[in-house]
Amino acid sequence: MLRQIVLAILIVASPVVAHAQTERQVPQSQEQVQLSYSPIVREVAPAVVNVYATRVEQQRMMTGDPFFDRFFGDSPFFQQRPQTSQSLGSGVIVSPEGMILTNNHVVENATDIRVVTNDGREYPVDLVLADSATDLAVLSVRDPQGRDFPIVEFADSDMLEVGDLVLAIGNPFGVGQSVSSGIVSALARTGMGITDYQFFIQTDAAINPGNSGGALVDMNGRLVGINTAIFTRSGGSQGIGFAIPSNMARVIAAAGEDGGQIIRPWFGAQTQMLDVDLAASLGLETPRGALVTEIAPDSPAAAAGLASGDVITSIDGIAVQDPEALNYRIATKRLDSTADLVLWRNGTQLAANVRLVAPPSISARQVTISGNTRFSGAIAAELSPSLAQELGLGFSAQGIAIIDVERGSAAQQLGLRPGDVILTLNGMEIRDIETFESVASQRPRSWQIMLQRGGNVIRSIVGG
Repeated sequence: MLRQIVLAILIVASPVVAHAQTERQVPQSQEQVQLSYSPIVREVAPAVVNVYATRVEQQRMMTGDPFFDRFFGDSPFFQQRPQTSQSLGSGVIVSPEGMILTNNHVVENATDIRVVTNDGREYPVDLVLADSATDLAVLSVRDPQGRDFPIVEFADSDMLEVGDLVLAIGNPFGVGQSVSSGIVSALARTGMGITDYQFFIQTDAAINPGNSGGALVDMNGRLVGINTAIFTRSGGSQGIGFAIPSNMARVIAAAGEDGGQIIRPWFGAQTQMLDVDLAASLGLETPRGALVTEIAPDSPAAAAGLASGDVITSIDGIAVQDPEALNYRIATKRLDSTADLVLWRNGTQLAANVRLVAPPSISARQVTISGNTRFSGAIAAELSPSLAQELGLGFSAQGIAIIDVERGSAAQQLGLRPGDVILTLNGMEIRDIETFESVASQRPRSWQIMLQRGGNVIRSIVGG
């Protein structure tokens, strides 16, 4: 499986990297032009696996009789029929013990996951970690005979340059392991809408459905990215593919080794993009950087002295092009580390040091709705600054956030999704757990629901 961005509906620049530059050379002779990638492929291919994920989904049964469907369609006997589907992707072994990186969308909601190595061995695997924010997942496999697995070592993706040669290895269309070559077409691609952390490597190496989760490697045979998406009109490769940088993949792999829990550093500042006019009004020559719009009280950003109106122009010596680049840089730093920022404030360049710590608890006040109610199976929490930021809301936002919905529950059938913020129920404002639990446990004839989802306010009326 490979995520596709369709040109018809999809409505950037490279970071300045403070590293020593490696000398590159073009081929100097016909003999050099005829050189082969086969030594790299022989080294890397054994550590790239095919991933098969099976899902059992419930499909609503319809009789074709509108009257019957209307009055009896909600009956469990007629409503649900299990249907099995299978997705195909790729994965990369990154530890001798059998830890595998792949894309979350390959294994999401899977009831059974198996991998097949390039020499034909098949293994069941355990899902250790699934992170929708980065679209990465960690799998674990064990060899019955206790043998170590071949691995691909991580490279520093910040060392990549546009024009570098890369190889993409995976299982496109399920035809079997395949290799394609290309170059790095662009770096730090943002605004693609693929994951929460937008900072992709763009390549023209041919990748197709089935390549998701496969390896993008450099000429040293090291992992520089996890292939994730393609930009296409036809559903196939058109020379624009995107990979998650290895520096982000390394963070998720480390979380998998630590037991599968991801704790991202807490910054505590909301930012927005600059346009030409806004940059000019602030005295900046170019519209690059992240404009601070809000600071959470008692956050690392507040402790470092940041203020609304500041423009963050670099972090740890690397230029910040936009807020997504800043978020990526922070997400790839270790807890309790320090981020060295350069700010633009009132025409003056300033330095700030931000100590990145674990975020405050999403909310100590949570509730799981149970019983005979349309909201049964909804897990909700009061908005806190860290939860509000995670949902893309202002720090002062109020309401009750749905943080999870149990599969097959009444709340899922009602249409609730994680990330929804309940604003009112039957005209009553919902701002605390007690009110939500009390109102959601009722059984009125109908529900008038107003919620916020993805920046939009949705109003609906459903039966009780």
